[in-house]
Amino acid sequence: MGKIIPIVNQKGGVAKTTTAVNLAAVLSFSDKKVLLIDMDPQGNASSGLGVDPDELEYSVYDVLINNRRIEDTIVKSDYKNLVILPSNIQLAGAEIELVSMENREYYLKEALKEIDGFFDYVIIDCPPSLGLLTLNALVAADSVIIPIQCEYYALEGVSKLISTIELVKDNLNQDLEIEGVLMTMFDGRTNLSVQVVDEVKKHFGNKLFNAIVPRNVRISESPSYGKPVVVYSPASKGAEMYFQLGEEVLLNG
Repeated sequence: MGKIIPIVNQKGGVAKTTTAVNLAAVLSFSDKKVLLIDMDPQGNASSGLGVDPDELEYSVYDVLINNRRIEDTIVKSDYKNLVILPSNIQLAGAEIELVSMENREYYLKEALKEIDGFFDYVIIDCPPSLGLLTLNALVAADSVIIPIQCEYYALEGVSKLISTIELVKDNLNQDLEIEGVLMTMFDGRTNLSVQVVDEVKKHFGNKLFNAIVPRNVRISESPSYGKPVVVYSPASKGAEMYFQLGEEVLLNG
């Protein structure tokens, strides 16, 4: 199996989906075979790659709950080396259905064994919670990327996320590591953004990616066109930072 990297933060609005979609795209441009798994019932990673969540015959819900094979469920993207395991609102029910199932934390990990050797990278867009969907992603993962928004309460809740990662590492997935922390929505005109980056750097040290994603209108526009910003506006500052993030992830191996 290639490297499995969920994008995780229980806070909403920190650019998890944007990061998942653009990182997956950039890695695929580097001739890596990439699977993007949309584990969020909102289906925004799916629509961000031009897949209509309302028109799916099968989704990640069917993989988790109905034992459908991943290779029979994935959808091709418009990009040569990138495919997506899509999601829609049906996935919201999986959280409830998984509760009563035996070994419920391992369903995604078991499903991914079927495609061992098919992909160089599996990127997982997680929902804004630390429920069973995110837990399944953490148990299946090799490492996690944590996006943190450059705002006053940036580190609020991150300690809970780190505690959850440590619990998973101790009890369910001893190989789990932090791939890196990504600062998002950076505004260099404000002292606050600079201070938040400094604070996070003190906290995470060399786990902080050099790429810092700015507030950028092109990033905001691109999902409405069903394209990653690295395709929609590749010369924009936002795209530049996601290309840099991809390079850093590739360097990490």
